[in-house]
Amino acid sequence: MKKIFYTLFVFVFLVSSCKVTQKANDGKKGKDGVTFSKSKKNIQAKKDFFIDSLIVKKHLYTLASDNMEGRKAGTPGIEKAAKYIENEFKRIGLTTFENLDSYRQTFTFTNRRSKKKITSANIIGVLQGRSKKDEYVIISAHYDHLGIREKGEDKIFNGANDDASGVTGVLALAEYFKKVGNERTIVFVAFTAEEMGLIGSTHFGKGIDASKFVAGINLEMIGKIPSFGKNTAWLTGFERSDFGKIVQKNLKGSGYQLFPDPYKNFNLFFRSDNASLARLGVPSHTFSTTAIDKDKDYHKVTDEAETLNMTIITQTIQAVAKGTESIISGKDTPTRVVLEEK
Repeated sequence: MKKIFYTLFVFVFLVSSCKVTQKANDGKKGKDGVTFSKSKKNIQAKKDFFIDSLIVKKHLYTLASDNMEGRKAGTPGIEKAAKYIENEFKRIGLTTFENLDSYRQTFTFTNRRSKKKITSANIIGVLQGRSKKDEYVIISAHYDHLGIREKGEDKIFNGANDDASGVTGVLALAEYFKKVGNERTIVFVAFTAEEMGLIGSTHFGKGIDASKFVAGINLEMIGKIPSFGKNTAWLTGFERSDFGKIVQKNLKGSGYQLFPDPYKNFNLFFRSDNASLARLGVPSHTFSTTAIDKDKDYHKVTDEAETLNMTIITQTIQAVAKGTESIISGKDTPTRVVLEEK
């Protein structure tokens, strides 16, 4: 009997002390960095904060591949990206938005520069809420980029940080909330034609009842270390609602910090898709981690997956999940946005 008890004790000890390590690319070719190392017991207790770094890397490298041809709105490249996002929404188990018969919200617009008509689509998936299904939170990023240039040895604007990283976050968060649940309805959107002037998000905003949208979570360029250092991100329009303060409260003690946008001269609050909903009164803000004033790859063909840090992307997505938890659950409702354009 003692022998059986001893054997059982050893088995329980070994299982409870077993380490599980997730790795993620640290931004250097051919090397991996550690995202975290926790016991199975801890992971079980905090499984709702777990984002799979391997899935993150798969999404990013697929969307930023040469095969996507720079994802310019109206091109075969962005069509490939659209199909990938659609397939992921279907795999995760999202439903379609309102009266749409698919994940696509297709529309035609005129390019302001070329004056040509372009047909493209926002890709939209929905996780219906439980107790507050008529209150919506939108999680978004733009999946378009600049396409292909005519000259140069490298012709493809892969747009890894801008904004395959953000779309990766949308997909990862869709899978996350599908597993952990949500009280408010979450609308996941990959917007088209952001680079042409927030065209996709503007079109989306025209067809919604903005009063039903309690918050907008937009992800833009989350693949590099910000000027605040590791385990930090910054939020556009921080002072325009109490959305950022809610996120800060939820992140307290997590080791991750959120700061106000330090680049006020760039007017970034109005330069990403959050602005289209903010103009309707929705407390919609953009999370970013990139030192935009020093980023040598912004809107360059050098913005490729290998230049990004998988650990930063994964940890930022985890922080967004934790930071917005009380909004998704319906415990907190951000104040409506204060709008004053410059």
